[in-house]
Amino acid sequence: MARDARDSSMRLTNEDFTFICEFVYQSTGIVLNDNKREMVYRRLTRIVRERKLNSFGDYCQLLRDQGAQEKDYFINAITTNLTSFFREKHHFDYLANEELPRLMANKSAQANGKKRLRIWSCASSTGEEPYSIAITVRETMKSVMSAWDVKVLATDIDSNVLATGKEGVYEYRKIENIDEKFKHKYFKRGCKENEHNVRVNKELRNLITFKQMNLLHEWPMKGPFDVIFCRNVIIYFDKPTQLELFARYYEMLAPGGLLMLGHSENLGAYQQHFDNVGRTIFRRPL
Repeated sequence: MARDARDSSMRLTNEDFTFICEFVYQSTGIVLNDNKREMVYRRLTRIVRERKLNSFGDYCQLLRDQGAQEKDYFINAITTNLTSFFREKHHFDYLANEELPRLMANKSAQANGKKRLRIWSCASSTGEEPYSIAITVRETMKSVMSAWDVKVLATDIDSNVLATGKEGVYEYRKIENIDEKFKHKYFKRGCKENEHNVRVNKELRNLITFKQMNLLHEWPMKGPFDVIFCRNVIIYFDKPTQLELFARYYEMLAPGGLLMLGHSENLGAYQQHFDNVGRTIFRRPL
């Protein structure tokens, strides 16, 4: 929308924008700078209208007065949730061709007689990433799955997108570009009024646990994880927060475990603690 076409009452002042940026940072650790101002404007406009308020200033006051009650709704609305099935496909290729065969060859059985595999999708959004992981695991390990204890943990700060992931229902267009054999094997198309939707089959849904979690807060799981997908989320944090998260991921990984970052992300100064084994693929040394 052109700036001069906007409702003059819906003006995002510098004071309001600064407050929003500080509120988001304090709540999530996400850094919003001036190049996100247009995005903030669009999303705040929707929130203000839904709350039947008159201005951004009124909403900022609501956050000041009722921040604890409003925070989840606000964070759900303001955070970015761009994702797709098999996004950045080279990560799934490495998982299928290199990492899972390595683990199958080297893992020892646990006390229950099964070998253990744990993968964490730490910014899972609406679920396309963890389901892509689950498909990759099932396809690569199909001959040995019965001998393995496999779990995929999917976490996100946004409760709404987690609900979508847990339900596993998507518009058919979301899977149009994936392998035909996967479409028929792992997705069921709806009927009548639901014919434009598909649902992930129970076999995949049972592999994944969806949980709401703020990466900056305590992590309730114990690990260790064999693979952590942390893609296209680090870029939203400042450098000190990034380094803190990398250190926590390192501790949560099993020796030899993998950390996958997004295409525009890197480990920065923490690179010295990992081996770079592929494009934005980093291994904790044994």
